[in-house]
Amino acid sequence: MSSAAPTAAPRRQLTLFDSTCIIVGIIIGAGIYESTPLVAQNVSNAGVLVLVWLLGGLLSMVGALCYAELATTYPREGGDYVYLTEALGRRTGFLFAWAQLWVVRPGSIGAMAYIFARYANQLYSLGDGHSALVVYAVAAIAVLTAINLLGIHEGRWTQNILTTVKFLGLAIVCAVGLFFGGTTERAAASRPTDITPDFGQAMIFVLFVFGGWNEMAYVGAEVRAPRKNILRALVLGTLAVTAIYLLANLAFLRALGFEQVRQSTDVAGEVLHQAFGRYSSRFIQLLIAVSALGAIQGMIFTGARIYYAMGRDHRLYAWLGRWNSRHGTPIQALLIQTLITLALVVGFGWTKGGFGALVNFTTPVFWIFFCLVSVSLIVLRYRRPELDRPYRAPLYPIVPLIFCLSCLFMVYASLSYAVENRSWEAFWSIAIMLAGVAMSCYDPPLESMTSGNRLLWP
Repeated sequence: MSSAAPTAAPRRQLTLFDSTCIIVGIIIGAGIYESTPLVAQNVSNAGVLVLVWLLGGLLSMVGALCYAELATTYPREGGDYVYLTEALGRRTGFLFAWAQLWVVRPGSIGAMAYIFARYANQLYSLGDGHSALVVYAVAAIAVLTAINLLGIHEGRWTQNILTTVKFLGLAIVCAVGLFFGGTTERAAASRPTDITPDFGQAMIFVLFVFGGWNEMAYVGAEVRAPRKNILRALVLGTLAVTAIYLLANLAFLRALGFEQVRQSTDVAGEVLHQAFGRYSSRFIQLLIAVSALGAIQGMIFTGARIYYAMGRDHRLYAWLGRWNSRHGTPIQALLIQTLITLALVVGFGWTKGGFGALVNFTTPVFWIFFCLVSVSLIVLRYRRPELDRPYRAPLYPIVPLIFCLSCLFMVYASLSYAVENRSWEAFWSIAIMLAGVAMSCYDPPLESMTSGNRLLWP
């Protein structure tokens, strides 16, 4: 029997609550605490600050509606990989999986692990150097990967617990800022800043923090009642995160004022300090650490499914397309994902701008493929009108076009920022993509691509 056609396959075990927790758990990472001052530094006033967060939520909802159509039409493992392959061909699907394997997924996990490391080191210091942060980041990724290797049940329960804890924690921060904030003198309010607003950079950080609402599509083959629950999870998860993000920013502004938010290095900690004094620091450090762990866990869980789908179709990566029936997880895909991520964490972790460098590394490639997914929806509507679509994106083709144009703007903004600030990490990722183009030219298809429940390409 060919290794490319394993008998084990994913089973539908994820409930609506599990699916929503994956979305919320990945989106609400530590990024809201880390990025809010960075967003504020790139806008001119408090009103624009709230507006860009609202715009981020609206664009995320537009994207979620597009994904809802694709994910309910193709409820399979791999998400974007499946849609891009069906619409634009197997080479495009391969390039997406290649980008996820070498750039987007390890870069995103690494950025969140770097944030976890900073706050974990404040809770229990291993030293002041970058080596301490690298140790914490590596440990977090290794432990969470080990949990997922144990099986899908351990992975989803870990996700559900971490998501619930950090959602409640952020709700506490919002409540303190809205109802107990603004009672102390705002020391930073009168200090001028020499920051030049940059709307494009503000949106890069906002949409980075919103990133993850599409993650549930990668586990489509494991969702119960996918025709209903995929749509519900996408919409409920995106709406919940948009609401909590808007409340969080209103709480920060109410408690601290716009200028102090701009200059803060610990925005949530400063809010809680007004209500709980010196006891607040430990709480916020623990909350941010848990939030980062939840996002890391979700990205590890979903990311491995992409490489599993690629391994089912591409001869060079057939060894990744094996599903362990005992544990209900793609073990080889999880392991290779972890090895590449750890390499990036160690490499970028030694630089002072570890978090920012990893964001810049992943952003251009991430948005290029997001744009192509919106194109896939239009192509599949035209080429495959006979398909059963349990849900159709409203106001077609306006909604996918808005999504496509917003993605193109983000590609332009990220590359412009990289050039202006000499952030060459963004161009390293483009170089890796060019290597992927070369690899796709020497990758014959597997015989199993047209068998069973595999995709049927022309």
